[in-house]
Amino acid sequence: MRLPLLLLSTALLAACSQPAPPPASATADARPSSDASAPAPSADAPAPVPEAAPAAAVESTGDARQRIGQVLGDAAPYETVFTALQKGVAAHDAKAVAALPIYPLRVKVAGQEREIADAAAFEREYDRIITADIARAVAAQTFDALFVNAQGVMLGNGQVWIGSVCADAACAHPQVGIVAIQD
Repeated sequence: MRLPLLLLSTALLAACSQPAPPPASATADARPSSDASAPAPSADAPAPVPEAAPAAAVESTGDARQRIGQVLGDAAPYETVFTALQKGVAAHDAKAVAALPIYPLRVKVAGQEREIADAAAFEREYDRIITADIARAVAAQTFDALFVNAQGVMLGNGQVWIGSVCADAACAHPQVGIVAIQD
């Protein structure tokens, strides 16, 4: 009886935590800290490229809305971005997909990591960013099978991450969008 209570307590503590923003001196290839007790990144900090399977995740089977609610808060904005991404990629609608990231967006495709400044740059580079492999991962993903952790939700094997960025210290209305694309 003690083991399940201990595991539940640990899971609840992990669900209340937020990832740390990268230090100001971090290089372009730095990965986010795994310190789950740090505050959420601010809107002016570049979005880190999340690891493929960081610790403190919630099991990825079953109801994604419940898992997102446990770890990230309101699931509705995540579902909205997920659905718009699938529709946009299926229609090869660069403008619709370019409206979904939080800019600047870090992408890592074909071994090249770079920052996309805005939606116009994303639209121009759409075919180099949304490769066939990434498009297949987006198309194959179901909402209920999303991997969820304190950094956001992961599509495929980490090809796309949807996360949130706080506009202010209170983080009353976090912006939810694509925070990383990588092949």
